[in-house]
Amino acid sequence: MTRDRIPRRPRAAVCAALTAAVVVSPVAGAGAGAGAGAGAGLASAAAAAPRPVCVSHQSGLAGKLSKDIAKALRGRSGSIAISLRDHATHTRCTLRANQRFDSASVVKATVLGTLLWDAQRHHRPLTKGEKTLAKAMITKSDNASTSKLWKKLKASRIKAFLRAAGMDATVPGKNGYWGLTRITANDQERLLDLITHPNTVLSDASRRYILSLMGKVIREQRWGTPAGAPGGVRIQVKNGWLERSTHGWRVHSIGAFTGGGHDYTLTVLTQDNRTMKAGVATIEAVARAVHKDLNPAAHAAAVYAPTDRPQEALPAVPKD
Repeated sequence: MTRDRIPRRPRAAVCAALTAAVVVSPVAGAGAGAGAGAGAGLASAAAAAPRPVCVSHQSGLAGKLSKDIAKALRGRSGSIAISLRDHATHTRCTLRANQRFDSASVVKATVLGTLLWDAQRHHRPLTKGEKTLAKAMITKSDNASTSKLWKKLKASRIKAFLRAAGMDATVPGKNGYWGLTRITANDQERLLDLITHPNTVLSDASRRYILSLMGKVIREQRWGTPAGAPGGVRIQVKNGWLERSTHGWRVHSIGAFTGGGHDYTLTVLTQDNRTMKAGVATIEAVARAVHKDLNPAAHAAAVYAPTDRPQEALPAVPKD
C-alpha cells in the first residue's frame, strides 16, 4: 500500500530556522520519565520550570512567545507538552513535544480522520450511520459512538492511517481502550496540519468535514485552547480528560484557528494534574498567552471566553 505523506520542510530551511531560535533550557527534572508514579511525577513536575523553544520569521515573536508561555506555566504543577504552528508568521513553539501521553478523548479526531481516509481509499462516501456516529463523537464527545467506530475500523486501519499521516509516535490503545492511545504533541500537530492544509492523505472534502464538526463542539466542551482566541476567528477544537492512579489527571486540548487572516494550530497535553480544573487552567493560561502574542491588535473585550463549567466524557479504562 502506498504511504502518502505531506512533504516535510527541506533540511536547509529547518536549519536556518533553528539558527534564529530562541532557546531557554528547562531546569533539571523537567523531563520526568513517563513511568514514574503519581506522587513522584507531581513532585518532579512542580519543581520544574518548563521553557518552550520557539522559532519565527517575524522579528521578536519567538522570544515573546517563549517568555510569555513560560510565564503562563510558572508555579503550575503537572507535566506539560506544547506544540504550536502559525503558518501566517512561520512560527513554531515546542515543549516536550515528543513525550507520550494517554490520549483520553482527543483521539476522537484521529478516529474521524481514519474513517474518512479509509472511505477515500474505497472511493465511497460515509454512510448515514457513520455520519451520525461521527457527529456525536466530535460535537458531544460521545463515547459509545467512538467505540462503535473504533471497533468498525479495527486497529489495522487505524495503524495504516497513522503511517500515512506520518504520526509515527502514536500507538493505538489495546483491547478497545481507545482512550489509552499513546499520543505526542508533535503528532497531534501533524494531524491538525493535515486537517487544515491541502495534502495527499485527506481530501479537501474530508478536511472540510472534520473542521465543520470540530467547529460545532458544544459550548460545555469548547474549553482549553480556544481561551483568548480573537474575535472573528473560526475555532475548531477537540478536548479530553482522564484520571488514573498514575499521573493523576490527564487533560488535553487541540485547536485550529482559521479565517480572517488567521492560520495557526495549538496542542497542549498535560498529566500529573492534581485535579481536572488544574489541568484546564494550565491549558487556558498557555492558550491566552499564545493568542495574545499572535494577535496583539485583538480587542480584549472581543476575545473568546470559554465556559467556566467545562465538561468532557471520561473514556472507559481497565482498573488500575
